[in-house]
Amino acid sequence: MVVLPGWVWRGGPVRRAVSVGLPAGVFFGAFVLAESGSWVGAVAAVLVLGPFYGIRVARRMGRVWPGARDLDPADRSAVVGAARRGEDIGDARLAPAVVDYCDGLRTAREQDRLLLWVILVFAGLAVALAVIDTSSGSTREAWVSWLFVLFFLVELTWWPRRQTRIMSRVEQAEQSARRLVRQRNAAGE
Repeated sequence: MVVLPGWVWRGGPVRRAVSVGLPAGVFFGAFVLAESGSWVGAVAAVLVLGPFYGIRVARRMGRVWPGARDLDPADRSAVVGAARRGEDIGDARLAPAVVDYCDGLRTAREQDRLLLWVILVFAGLAVALAVIDTSSGSTREAWVSWLFVLFFLVELTWWPRRQTRIMSRVEQAEQSARRLVRQRNAAGE
């Protein structure tokens, strides 16, 4: 969830599910088509995995940042954008939402770290399958298997660095938002 682009938050839960699920379904469908050559399998992957993944991610997004539903789409987008860029939100009214969003991202990142072993196991299985496909499968199967290994390498190397950069910016935005909250509270007393 940390690396999801900010525009995904613009809509409600259904739009978020479609915004994440449709590309994921197409991605998985393309893998099925490339590996098996079956259009039926590819369409089935899109129709099954797309909604499954989209609904799962949208529900998770709602759990880690429940305050998102209290904001209108423009405010929600402004909060996410400012936090991900590490900028001051500039609006004391939205500062608590920035803090809440930043807390949600930290929670999501910690949950992702707990699942690292699952990714490592599947990466190992993907390497084993790629070796088997290389030695006994078709050239197409071998290429797709090694491409799958490549995606696991991205998951294990690029994503963590990207998350670290985003979280660094998020912390800057959170500090600015907390200052705005303190200033608003001091002015209100």
